[in-house]
Amino acid sequence: MIIELGHFALILALAVALLQAGLTLTGAARNDLNLMAAGRLAAMAQFALIALAFATLVHAYFVSDFSVANVAENSSSAKPLLYKLTSVWGNHEGSMVLWVLILAVYGAAVAWFGDAMPPRLCARVLGVKALIAIGFLLFILLTSNPFLRLSPAPEEGMGLNPILQDPGLAFHPPFLYLGYVGNSVAFAFAVAALIDGRVDAAWARWVRPWTLASWCCLTLGIAMGSWWAYYTLGWGGWWFWDPVENASLMPWLAGTALLHSAIVVERRDTLKSWTILLAILTFSLSLVGTFLVRSGVLTSVHAFAHDPRRGIFILVLLCIAIGGSLALYAWRAPTLEPGGVFAPISREGALLLNNLILASCCATVFIGTLYPLFLDAVGGPKLSVGYPFFDRTFVPLMIPLLLAVGIGPLLAWKRGDVLGALQRLWAAFAAVIAAMLIAFYLSHGGPVLSVLGIGIAAWVGGAAMVELADRLRLFRAPWAEVARRALAQPRASYGMTLAHFGLAVTVAGIAASGFEQQSIALLHLGQTLPVAGYMLRFDGIGKHEGVNFTADRGDFTLLDGTRVVAQLAPERRFFPLQQQTVSKTAIHTNLLADFYLALGDPDDKGGWAVRAYWKPLVPFIWIGGVIMAFGGAVSLSDRRWRVGVAARRAAKGALPVDGSRV
Repeated sequence: MIIELGHFALILALAVALLQAGLTLTGAARNDLNLMAAGRLAAMAQFALIALAFATLVHAYFVSDFSVANVAENSSSAKPLLYKLTSVWGNHEGSMVLWVLILAVYGAAVAWFGDAMPPRLCARVLGVKALIAIGFLLFILLTSNPFLRLSPAPEEGMGLNPILQDPGLAFHPPFLYLGYVGNSVAFAFAVAALIDGRVDAAWARWVRPWTLASWCCLTLGIAMGSWWAYYTLGWGGWWFWDPVENASLMPWLAGTALLHSAIVVERRDTLKSWTILLAILTFSLSLVGTFLVRSGVLTSVHAFAHDPRRGIFILVLLCIAIGGSLALYAWRAPTLEPGGVFAPISREGALLLNNLILASCCATVFIGTLYPLFLDAVGGPKLSVGYPFFDRTFVPLMIPLLLAVGIGPLLAWKRGDVLGALQRLWAAFAAVIAAMLIAFYLSHGGPVLSVLGIGIAAWVGGAAMVELADRLRLFRAPWAEVARRALAQPRASYGMTLAHFGLAVTVAGIAASGFEQQSIALLHLGQTLPVAGYMLRFDGIGKHEGVNFTADRGDFTLLDGTRVVAQLAPERRFFPLQQQTVSKTAIHTNLLADFYLALGDPDDKGGWAVRAYWKPLVPFIWIGGVIMAFGGAVSLSDRRWRVGVAARRAAKGALPVDGSRV
């Protein structure tokens, strides 16, 4: 009976979403405060109903209710509790309920903080979000219902895909969805601004926190997914340019451009039309990612759907949302005031260059991801686009972007002095030379591109530190003055420094991947394998029983001369329910380098295939991602957002009774 309650709650949520769209959009058109306020209550009610539906599905997994088809197909009673719960979103139907739940969370948050916004803007934002919710709730109820019953109920479920039974996958999808769906708020603000015909600094100030929150979550989600692939799949890589990986990268690139573009709108009241277009494209790319993963056009551990009806339904939603918003943009964008002018060499110019390069990178990934699918759809030859394409297109575009990242923050608004900025960056130049010399020496001469990559990372990180020191007048003013300036700096400026420094750390980790060394061999008991100056000794193999698997567990000793560095125990796990074998790697790290070990197949003479890698600086890839997300969170905590909210609340009290703007 509980599962039927969830189904009924989802149907009610659809009805409330229809009511919310009608109330908010009609109220905004008529300037009726009562209708707009009722729409805000409907947004909160929609969240409560979807949360109830999600909770009933979680309960069904918790108690292993195999009379529910979704539970029977994706869980089993033998699974650990953590994986029972994460199975809720480890399948197509459950993941879509999580999608609409997060959409409702953002909608309720906008409604909660709506009293500080202009009423008509808040109403239109909620109206657009309600329309999005209607589309996806219909999709779930008509094609992807997670509440269907089985009769008779099986005694045992089929279990979750073993490769997804990992703690990393417990948290990766929710953070990714928080990023994907969070982009819907900026999209709704963009559509609301186009309807209203007004974009100004206040609008940009409202958009930035929501965009920043979704960007932080998407950054963490991508980093978690990359880390999971690295330590779980056993091939030692952290990015494969898989279409599903690219589906998350595209909105991240567009969202990064949107963040920087919104700064220009807020500070200089220019780039309005471009910022609106970026907000539309960022969420559109999130929808494209949803289509790729949920439509069945891809075969992947991430791609759940195989029903053509689902793909057609999502494609129709895609056409309505993207086509409708772009048509509205084409109609209304020319009416927006162009705003202020600026010189090409200026802070605005640097941010515009940032936007253009990021947009080009995004277009490159978009073409490389979708062109093979399009060619296959029209009956063309089968193509596989991977590292060669992206190495020759994406990477060269990123180099000028990273170089510009170091200079841009030191340029003045409206008109800057690039020579003066470069002169202030002498310490960053020194860091580049030192980093490249050290990398060249330690790597014994290369590869040269990796050494250059380390230099670029030093440039970005050094420039971020120089810019912070310049703002604080470090070494140029008394320490008391430096301390006063440090306390007076807005948190957003510290957040920018952290985000840029995190980018430098990630770039260093990526560049250093060219220095890695690997050895692949068939080892018998007692034999050793040399890897990067270490010796790996095979001490034996044993059986291990897990909750729902059996494993062959290797016993290896990593030696530096005669000194024992680490004991490593990679596994090959067999899941009898799914009749599937997966690898569990063993990794020894000191955060400056990883020693990575994967156990392969045995031969008939007692030997085991072993893949061993030494990967310098590879942890920096994910440490940098965490630093970037933390920098975004610091920016999000900026007191100016709270001051702005208080000021707008006070201003709202002075509005005329009809709620029109003053």
